[in-house]
Amino acid sequence: MEVNIESSWKKVIEPLFSKPYFLNIINHLKTEKALNRTIYPKGSIIFKAFHETTFDNVKVVLLGQDPYHQPNQAMGLSFSVPKGTKIPPSLHNIYKELQNDIGMPIPIAGDLTKWANQGVLLLNTSLTVRANEPASHQKIGWIEFTNDVIKLISTHKNHIVFILWGTFAHQKQQYIDATKHKILKSVHPSPLSAHKGFFGCNHFSKTNQYLVAHGESPIDWMP
Repeated sequence: MEVNIESSWKKVIEPLFSKPYFLNIINHLKTEKALNRTIYPKGSIIFKAFHETTFDNVKVVLLGQDPYHQPNQAMGLSFSVPKGTKIPPSLHNIYKELQNDIGMPIPIAGDLTKWANQGVLLLNTSLTVRANEPASHQKIGWIEFTNDVIKLISTHKNHIVFILWGTFAHQKQQYIDATKHKILKSVHPSPLSAHKGFFGCNHFSKTNQYLVAHGESPIDWMP
Protein backbone atom coordinates (compact mmCIF):
# COMPACT_ATOMS: atom_id res chain seq x y z
CA MET A 1 0.00 0.00 0.00
CA GLU A 2 1.38 3.38 -1.00
CA VAL A 3 1.36 6.05 1.68
CA ASN A 4 1.55 9.21 -0.41
CA ILE A 5 1.22 12.04 2.08
CA GLU A 6 2.47 15.62 2.24
CA SER A 7 5.59 16.29 4.32
CA SER A 8 3.97 18.27 7.17
CA TRP A 9 1.50 15.40 7.70
CA LYS A 10 4.33 12.85 7.67
CA LYS A 11 5.93 14.43 10.74
CA VAL A 12 2.66 14.18 12.66
CA ILE A 13 1.18 10.82 11.67
CA GLU A 14 4.18 8.67 10.74
CA PRO A 15 4.19 7.09 14.25
CA LEU A 16 0.70 5.75 13.48
CA PHE A 17 2.07 3.59 10.66
CA SER A 18 3.80 1.25 13.12
CA LYS A 19 0.73 0.73 15.31
CA PRO A 20 -0.86 -2.75 15.35
CA TYR A 21 -4.08 -1.49 13.76
CA PHE A 22 -2.19 -0.09 10.78
CA LEU A 23 -0.31 -3.33 10.24
CA ASN A 24 -3.70 -5.06 10.31
CA ILE A 25 -4.96 -2.67 7.61
CA ILE A 26 -1.99 -3.50 5.38
CA ASN A 27 -2.40 -7.26 5.87
CA HIS A 28 -6.13 -7.07 5.21
CA LEU A 29 -5.68 -5.14 1.97
CA LYS A 30 -2.99 -7.58 0.83
CA THR A 31 -5.39 -10.46 1.49
CA GLU A 32 -8.17 -8.72 -0.45
CA LYS A 33 -5.81 -8.19 -3.37
CA ALA A 34 -4.71 -11.84 -3.31
CA LEU A 35 -8.38 -12.82 -3.53
CA ASN A 36 -8.79 -10.52 -6.58
CA ARG A 37 -11.33 -8.36 -4.80
CA THR A 38 -11.84 -4.83 -6.08
CA ILE A 39 -11.03 -2.16 -3.52
CA TYR A 40 -11.82 1.56 -3.80
CA PRO A 41 -10.10 3.91 -4.14
CA LYS A 42 -7.00 2.61 -5.93
CA GLY A 43 -3.89 2.33 -3.78
CA SER A 44 -2.10 5.43 -5.03
CA ILE A 45 -4.91 7.76 -3.84
CA ILE A 46 -6.02 6.12 -0.58
CA PHE A 47 -4.27 8.94 1.28
CA LYS A 48 -5.16 11.71 -1.15
CA ALA A 49 -6.79 13.76 1.65
CA PHE A 50 -3.38 13.97 3.32
CA HIS A 51 -1.75 15.01 0.07
CA GLU A 52 -4.13 17.73 -1.13
CA THR A 53 -4.52 19.40 2.29
CA THR A 54 -1.30 20.05 4.15
CA PHE A 55 -1.33 19.62 7.92
CA ASP A 56 -0.12 23.20 8.31
CA ASN A 57 -3.06 24.44 6.23
CA VAL A 58 -5.93 22.48 7.85
CA LYS A 59 -8.78 24.83 8.78
CA VAL A 60 -11.80 22.55 8.42
CA VAL A 61 -12.28 18.80 8.85
CA LEU A 62 -15.24 17.45 6.87
CA LEU A 63 -15.89 13.85 7.87
CA GLY A 64 -17.52 11.29 5.63
CA GLN A 65 -18.26 7.61 6.28
CA ASP A 66 -16.32 5.49 3.79
CA PRO A 67 -15.42 5.83 0.10
CA TYR A 68 -17.96 5.45 -2.67
CA HIS A 69 -18.22 1.75 -3.56
CA GLN A 70 -19.16 2.01 -7.25
CA PRO A 71 -16.69 2.26 -10.18
CA ASN A 72 -15.13 5.63 -11.09
CA GLN A 73 -16.37 7.42 -7.97
CA ALA A 74 -13.94 7.14 -5.02
CA MET A 75 -10.99 9.51 -5.28
CA GLY A 76 -9.60 9.61 -1.74
CA LEU A 77 -11.53 12.73 -0.70
CA SER A 78 -14.77 12.41 1.25
CA PHE A 79 -17.91 13.15 -0.80
CA SER A 80 -15.81 14.06 -3.88
CA VAL A 81 -15.93 12.35 -7.28
CA PRO A 82 -13.68 12.83 -10.32
CA LYS A 83 -14.58 15.29 -13.05
CA GLY A 84 -16.94 13.69 -15.55
CA THR A 85 -18.54 11.40 -12.96
CA LYS A 86 -22.23 11.79 -12.22
CA ILE A 87 -22.78 13.67 -8.96
CA PRO A 88 -23.91 11.17 -6.26
CA PRO A 89 -27.11 11.89 -4.31
CA SER A 90 -25.37 12.88 -1.04
CA LEU A 91 -23.13 15.37 -2.83
CA HIS A 92 -26.12 16.74 -4.73
CA ASN A 93 -27.79 17.39 -1.37
CA ILE A 94 -24.63 19.11 -0.13
CA TYR A 95 -24.81 21.38 -3.18
CA LYS A 96 -28.51 22.06 -2.52
CA GLU A 97 -27.68 23.10 1.05
CA LEU A 98 -24.88 25.33 -0.22
CA GLN A 99 -27.37 27.03 -2.52
CA ASN A 100 -29.88 27.48 0.31
CA ASP A 101 -27.21 28.61 2.78
CA ILE A 102 -25.02 30.99 0.77
CA GLY A 103 -26.82 31.31 -2.57
CA MET A 104 -24.19 29.39 -4.52
CA PRO A 105 -25.28 28.05 -7.92
CA ILE A 106 -25.41 24.24 -7.95
CA PRO A 107 -22.17 23.03 -9.59
CA ILE A 108 -22.18 20.63 -12.52
CA ALA A 109 -19.09 18.71 -11.36
CA GLY A 110 -18.32 16.82 -8.15
CA ASP A 111 -14.55 17.21 -7.77
CA LEU A 112 -13.93 18.92 -4.41
CA THR A 113 -10.14 19.19 -4.74
CA LYS A 114 -10.45 22.99 -4.64
CA TRP A 115 -11.92 22.71 -1.13
CA ALA A 116 -9.05 20.46 -0.07
CA ASN A 117 -6.45 22.88 -1.40
CA GLN A 118 -7.98 25.67 0.72
CA GLY A 119 -7.61 23.73 3.96
CA VAL A 120 -10.72 21.52 4.08
CA LEU A 121 -9.54 18.03 5.08
CA LEU A 122 -11.99 15.74 3.27
CA LEU A 123 -11.56 12.71 5.51
CA ASN A 124 -13.57 9.50 5.53
CA THR A 125 -13.75 7.52 8.78
CA SER A 126 -12.62 4.50 6.72
CA LEU A 127 -10.23 5.08 3.82
CA THR A 128 -11.04 1.99 1.75
CA VAL A 129 -14.06 -0.12 0.85
CA ARG A 130 -14.74 -3.32 -1.07
CA ALA A 131 -16.62 -2.82 -4.34
CA ASN A 132 -20.40 -2.86 -3.93
CA GLU A 133 -20.12 -3.43 -0.16
CA PRO A 134 -20.55 -0.21 1.83
CA ALA A 135 -18.89 -0.17 5.27
CA SER A 136 -17.02 -3.41 4.42
CA HIS A 137 -13.70 -2.11 5.79
CA GLN A 138 -14.99 -0.50 8.97
CA LYS A 139 -13.46 -3.12 11.23
CA ILE A 140 -10.01 -3.57 9.70
CA GLY A 141 -8.33 -0.72 11.60
CA TRP A 142 -9.31 2.45 9.77
CA ILE A 143 -11.60 3.65 12.57
CA GLU A 144 -8.71 3.54 15.04
CA PHE A 145 -6.43 5.29 12.54
CA THR A 146 -8.85 8.15 11.90
CA ASN A 147 -9.58 8.42 15.64
CA ASP A 148 -5.88 9.07 16.16
CA VAL A 149 -5.75 11.54 13.26
CA ILE A 150 -8.62 13.52 14.81
CA LYS A 151 -6.87 13.49 18.21
CA LEU A 152 -3.65 14.81 16.64
CA ILE A 153 -5.46 17.62 14.82
CA SER A 154 -7.35 18.54 17.98
CA THR A 155 -4.16 18.55 20.06
CA HIS A 156 -1.77 20.31 17.69
CA LYS A 157 -4.10 22.81 15.99
CA ASN A 158 -6.32 25.64 17.18
CA HIS A 159 -9.67 26.97 15.96
CA ILE A 160 -10.46 24.12 13.55
CA VAL A 161 -14.04 23.65 12.34
CA PHE A 162 -15.06 19.98 12.58
CA ILE A 163 -18.10 19.22 10.42
CA LEU A 164 -19.72 15.96 11.53
CA TRP A 165 -22.50 14.63 9.34
CA GLY A 166 -24.13 11.36 10.34
CA THR A 167 -23.62 8.74 13.05
CA PHE A 168 -20.15 7.60 12.01
CA ALA A 169 -18.85 11.16 12.07
CA HIS A 170 -20.62 11.95 15.35
CA GLN A 171 -18.62 9.17 17.03
CA LYS A 172 -15.45 11.23 16.47
CA GLN A 173 -16.69 14.09 18.65
CA GLN A 174 -15.23 12.48 21.78
CA TYR A 175 -11.72 13.02 20.37
CA ILE A 176 -12.16 16.76 19.75
CA ASP A 177 -11.40 19.44 22.34
CA ALA A 178 -14.54 21.57 22.10
CA THR A 179 -12.95 24.32 24.20
CA LYS A 180 -10.66 25.35 21.34
CA HIS A 181 -12.42 24.10 18.22
CA LYS A 182 -15.84 24.53 16.58
CA ILE A 183 -18.00 21.42 16.17
CA LEU A 184 -20.91 21.46 13.71
CA LYS A 185 -23.20 18.40 13.71
CA SER A 186 -26.17 17.25 11.67
CA VAL A 187 -27.62 14.13 10.12
CA HIS A 188 -25.97 12.74 7.00
CA PRO A 189 -26.75 14.43 3.63
CA SER A 190 -27.93 11.10 2.23
CA PRO A 191 -31.42 11.19 0.66
CA LEU A 192 -32.50 8.86 3.48
CA SER A 193 -31.82 11.47 6.17
CA ALA A 194 -31.08 14.92 4.69
CA HIS A 195 -34.63 16.16 5.33
CA LYS A 196 -34.23 15.34 9.05
CA GLY A 197 -31.90 18.24 9.79
CA PHE A 198 -29.19 18.49 7.16
CA PHE A 199 -31.16 20.91 5.02
CA GLY A 200 -31.12 24.21 6.84
CA CYS A 201 -28.08 23.44 9.01
CA ASN A 202 -26.19 26.38 7.45
CA HIS A 203 -22.85 24.75 8.17
CA PHE A 204 -21.07 26.46 5.29
CA SER A 205 -21.85 30.01 6.37
CA LYS A 206 -21.25 29.09 10.04
CA THR A 207 -17.84 27.67 9.10
CA ASN A 208 -16.80 30.85 7.35
CA GLN A 209 -18.10 33.06 10.15
CA TYR A 210 -15.98 31.13 12.65
CA LEU A 211 -12.87 31.19 10.45
CA VAL A 212 -13.10 34.93 9.85
CA ALA A 213 -13.71 35.57 13.56
CA HIS A 214 -10.43 33.77 14.30
CA GLY A 215 -8.36 35.54 11.68
CA GLU A 216 -8.57 32.93 8.92
CA SER A 217 -9.67 33.47 5.33
CA PRO A 218 -13.11 32.01 4.51
CA ILE A 219 -13.55 28.98 2.25
CA ASP A 220 -14.66 29.58 -1.34
CA TRP A 221 -17.22 26.77 -1.51
CA MET A 222 -17.58 26.84 -5.32
CA PRO A 223 -15.74 23.68 -6.50
